[in-house]
Amino acid sequence: MRIRLIVTAMFLGVTVCGVALAVPSGKTLTFSESPMGKVYFDGQVHKDAGVKCMECHNDGMFPKMKQGTVKVTMEDIYAGRLCGVCHNGQRAFAAVGNCGRCHIRD
Repeated sequence: MRIRLIVTAMFLGVTVCGVALAVPSGKTLTFSESPMGKVYFDGQVHKDAGVKCMECHNDGMFPKMKQGTVKVTMEDIYAGRLCGVCHNGQRAFAAVGNCGRCHIRD
């Protein structure tokens, strides 16, 4: 019984931390390093599209839910890695030829 209580408490702790680290509704992350223009990531848009956090936040893509922990390059995306896993023209719009859908010049 005690082990079950400990496991349940640990599960709830991890779940609450995961929610606290996620991009909350109405907020966006801004990536401003690209000369092509800023990239805004809206977690709500991805959630509304049916994407679960752990589809991207895993050891193979974005292991930490912290901005800047993974260097994102267009070379990787075009090669079907990182954002390119979905943004390939099949699951979501293709990154190739759609620069303005992500890169916004102010």
